[in-house]
Amino acid sequence: MAFLTEPEPSRGVFEAVAPGVSRMVAANPGLMTYHGTNTYLIKTDGGRFILDPGPAQDRQHLDVIARLEDVAGIIVSHHHADHFGAVEALRAVTGLPVYAFERFADDAFLPDILLRDGDRVGGLEVLHTPGHASDHLCLARNDGLLFSGDHVMGWNSSIVPLPDGDMGDYCRNLTRLLERDDRLYLPGHGPAIIDPQPHVRRLLDHRLKREAEILSAIASQPQAPADLSRRLYDKADPHLARAALRNVEAHLKKLEGEGRARREGDIWRAL
Repeated sequence: MAFLTEPEPSRGVFEAVAPGVSRMVAANPGLMTYHGTNTYLIKTDGGRFILDPGPAQDRQHLDVIARLEDVAGIIVSHHHADHFGAVEALRAVTGLPVYAFERFADDAFLPDILLRDGDRVGGLEVLHTPGHASDHLCLARNDGLLFSGDHVMGWNSSIVPLPDGDMGDYCRNLTRLLERDDRLYLPGHGPAIIDPQPHVRRLLDHRLKREAEILSAIASQPQAPADLSRRLYDKADPHLARAALRNVEAHLKKLEGEGRARREGDIWRAL
């Protein structure tokens, strides 16, 4: 499927991307992060909030955030280090409260404010959207703007890594977003997604097509996830190959939960 691109972003500066929203991109580019993690500064009725301070290693990024004034709190979309890594240091420096899902998946960290699906933070509606991560949150503004985190990105599709990720949840929450009427997504990596519903539909259709291919493959010949991944994805780069394997494993786990596949050792067969 077609994906979006954008030029190499500036570093160390927040730039406006929507009314009341500025973005600064962390210096952690990579095959899984595109140009880097998007950190958002969001103006709300309850003050300004930082969404996803980014990785711990980018000191310039952290220093710029720490110098901001009139910030009400830090919101974490999910526990993955490229979004959450700088949070402890930032909280220590600023004393700002940290908002995260009530069952935050990093047991070593205790958020200050625990969020549930349907809660509001400064007028932003909290949507619990597990799939990519069990504690993943999207945030919706009343004017049709949605902060989609890593659940929906424009530059690539998301990986669904076991055991914390769940392909069934991921597909269900794509469907949930399709039922909404948001007009602009600001994701965790990469550019904004304008008119997002067709893109979300393509993502869901792609997942269902891949699932059908996996089920057909193990129906014709029971096989291991690594063999399926090589056959269906054929990724030469080792990082991309590992990501493909994770998605195959997540699809198989979904099929098992639905009673359509069974695991025998490392071999999977269709039912």
